[in-house]
Amino acid sequence: MINLAGRDILHSWGKFAFTGLGLGLLIGVTLTMAGVYRGMVDDAKVLLNNSGADLWIVQKDTLGPYAESSSLHDDVYRSILGLPGVAQAANVTYLTMQVRRGDTDVRAMVVGFEPGQPGEPGYLTAGRQITRSHYEAVADVKTGFQLGEQIRIRRHDYTVVGLTRRMVSSGGDPMVFIPLKDAQEAQFLKDNDAILNERARTATNPSLNRPGVPGLLEAIQASQASNRNVNTVLVRVQAGQSPEEVAAPIRRWKHLQAYTRVQMEEILIAKLIATSAKQIAMFLVILAIVSAAIVAFIIYTMTLGKIREIAVLKLIGTRSSTIAGMILQQALGLGLIGFIIGKVAATFWAPAFPKYVLLESGDAISGFIAVMIICALASTLAIRAALRVDPATAIGG
Repeated sequence: MINLAGRDILHSWGKFAFTGLGLGLLIGVTLTMAGVYRGMVDDAKVLLNNSGADLWIVQKDTLGPYAESSSLHDDVYRSILGLPGVAQAANVTYLTMQVRRGDTDVRAMVVGFEPGQPGEPGYLTAGRQITRSHYEAVADVKTGFQLGEQIRIRRHDYTVVGLTRRMVSSGGDPMVFIPLKDAQEAQFLKDNDAILNERARTATNPSLNRPGVPGLLEAIQASQASNRNVNTVLVRVQAGQSPEEVAAPIRRWKHLQAYTRVQMEEILIAKLIATSAKQIAMFLVILAIVSAAIVAFIIYTMTLGKIREIAVLKLIGTRSSTIAGMILQQALGLGLIGFIIGKVAATFWAPAFPKYVLLESGDAISGFIAVMIICALASTLAIRAALRVDPATAIGG
């Protein structure tokens, strides 16, 4: 039996190859979009893993520190340390900002931490951990910084003494770690001009600069020039303790919000990246529709170009199921070629994306099944046209 699909592919292999290439690139984009979503989820989980915490203590009625702004006094951790089941508690600040590198800016999440406590980078790929209390930094390699390089954060220069990898925010921004006191100054303190203006306002306020009360104005101005706030307290619980059991009294008696690892992961994935996930889902639906339209058009066009051959097959008694199977085979072959090209393309261009793209084998298998189903459905238009061909066409004009 003549294989119409095979003969047609050989007869017009150029059109088939270019169609397979175009479809493959489209499939590659689809796989990449799925990988972008997987990468966002993985970034969120990596952020939580890198913190080394079991509990996140934040300002009451907030989803901080990653999803919302959160501000706590930096002496809160002392009262947390005294609770049963708490092994370690440490202040940490997070600030997403532009870090100066010479004449260019690098967007990064600046993390203020205390050495040896939760929040410290867990491992280094080069260099050493921060040992001085000021002006040293550890940076993720994604920032492009090198060991010994000087970077500027707000008003001060920092020397990069260590490099780490896969330390990113939930948005994919690489992290720069600096001492906690430096981070508090960078995040919460005003610039010099603003401090001078605030001092002038305070001095002209009669309720804050009372005659006969020596030292009052100086004390108020000193408090305005310092800041004792942090974004969160990271807690490690003792072995064998349940994080939820440790969190319950903190929520009840400390007037603070405490999130476990499961709850924080839910916040990051279900709330912080939910809108992006919906956008990606819409793109996937649109790409699937476009792919189906392309396959349907190409298979239909190629089938119309073989109307006489199909009529001859009908004239010699070929069953309709055989003709339909030939067209279906051609559509599935186009889908197979397109998927192979798309998978290879996605694998090669994924590392070039600025955000992390995670290509999972499960998504590839699901994508292959979806491509085959789409191609099978798209071939129905051409099959209907082929089955309606009059056998008389073979001997007609």
